Amino acid sequence: MSRVGVFVCHCGHNIAGALDVDQVVRAAGGHPAVVFAADYRYMCSDPGQQLIRTAIREQQLDAVVVAACSPAMHETTFRRACATEGVNAFRCESANIREQVTWVHQGQPEAATLKAAEIVLSVVEKVRRNASLAPIQLPLTRRCLVIGGGISGLTAALDLADAGYPVILMERAPALGGKMRQFSRSYLNLADGEHLLQERLRRVSQHPQIQVLTSSQVQELSGYVGNFQARIVRQEPEGEVEFSFEVGAVIVATGWEPYPLERLPALGGAQHPDVVDTLTFERMLLDPDGPRRPSDGRVPQQVVFVQCAGSRDATRGVPYCSKVCCMVVAKQARAYRQRVPQGSACVFYTDLRSGGKGYEEYVQQAAEQFGVLYLRGEVSRVEAVEGQIRLQGEDTLAGLSLELTPDLVVLATPLLPAASVLELAQVLHISADADGFLSEAHPKLRPVETLTAGVYLAGCCQGPKDIPESVAQAGAAAAKVMQLFSQEMLSQSPTVAVVDVELCAGCGACIETCPYGARSLSVIRPVAVVNPALCQACGACAVICPNKATEVANWDATQILAMVGEVS
Repeated sequence: MSRVGVFVCHCGHNIAGALDVDQVVRAAGGHPAVVFAADYRYMCSDPGQQLIRTAIREQQLDAVVVAACSPAMHETTFRRACATEGVNAFRCESANIREQVTWVHQGQPEAATLKAAEIVLSVVEKVRRNASLAPIQLPLTRRCLVIGGGISGLTAALDLADAGYPVILMERAPALGGKMRQFSRSYLNLADGEHLLQERLRRVSQHPQIQVLTSSQVQELSGYVGNFQARIVRQEPEGEVEFSFEVGAVIVATGWEPYPLERLPALGGAQHPDVVDTLTFERMLLDPDGPRRPSDGRVPQQVVFVQCAGSRDATRGVPYCSKVCCMVVAKQARAYRQRVPQGSACVFYTDLRSGGKGYEEYVQQAAEQFGVLYLRGEVSRVEAVEGQIRLQGEDTLAGLSLELTPDLVVLATPLLPAASVLELAQVLHISADADGFLSEAHPKLRPVETLTAGVYLAGCCQGPKDIPESVAQAGAAAAKVMQLFSQEMLSQSPTVAVVDVELCAGCGACIETCPYGARSLSVIRPVAVVNPALCQACGACAVICPNKATEVANWDATQILAMVGEVS
């Protein structure tokens, strides 16, 4: 018979402030398989883990239940503590009594206590039947595919290559550099963006660990973390050339696209040549003779910037804030005033969002030192009248209606995800959000990972961000890949689906049902086989199997029924 120890965490006041911890401990201690039950303020702390280790030694425990927060938070911590004392890590289970009990039953201490006790007892029933398992060891290919050759992709590729790992750097355009090629300067120091980019491009072109493929796209990605097979097609003058690579990880850095001006006709988008977006104005600032109007080549003497043009407005644009526009407009207005000292720059804004080190001061300097006029208000219409641009707007602070005739209007339009990113997401088996940006595994705890193990995100493919943030995220993604590649072999959780070949009829129902492509028919006999590297233990196969020939390790029917018996 199992000797189970139960440890109930207070989690400060998160748990202890909403239920009777002592009563939960007593309820657990009354189970015939439980030989030790205790509580502690923070079980995840070093003293809390030491309590578990000491109890294992002194009470000769062979299974442990920790009633605390979500298993996603600290189950690995507790399993590691158990393993140091000889208890199999997979005979340690977490009972979630924080997210599933106290956080949803505030002000109901009696009901919360009863529910927590039942959850703990149900997990005791499971863990006493858990088998001792060993992690599955898988081979590892130490080569990374980086998709996208902008500043994020270049940074990630160089970080990995400098660490000694081979990199395939793939770009769909004919040349590397991305949108940064079109930038005149960068904030905060107005550094030459082209110089910063060229230095990275030079290093990439000369690096022995980096293979560059331009005019290329990923057609297929199969396999699993550590052992992907990537099929890439490259467009060449003589036609398509296909490449196949084995890679252990993928970093997606596909960047962004500008918002089409055609969608903003009320603001003059695509209606007048002298109404441009910020990316076009960046190229105009690169002109050594100063910015020139597209219509007649003259230097504009009055430039009006319209912020949030298509942003934060789901009816005529996108609902989200693009995060960088306020700083880009401040940079461009300052640069314009430096290039055209006699000219005037006016900015219509809804709100100024300049969050970042030195960012707020940078915007203030644009107004105070460079004479940029900031008007809080909205532009209702931009149209051409008798060959001139007429802009109608409102200064909401002064309560005045305004009508201006600027030489040039610059629309700060939103950043969109790259045009083909949704197709790429399907190829890579990763998800996108409602706005078309690729989704991270967790916005706080796993911001550069995806739900597909071994696929990581960097830069604007995950959401609008500026160069410093893109570079930081690219470095973080590269560090995740380095962490993966530092292992001799990959360790995979053994709690995956298993097949009883004596019961399996080889009908294939589970193969069609598996959302991860982890199942196939054996080539030797008509039975289903599981690829443990792809299996995510969702249990869909166990549900669909008519013969009950498959189950998830340590989640068999007897365990589940025993757990239900404790809460029914």
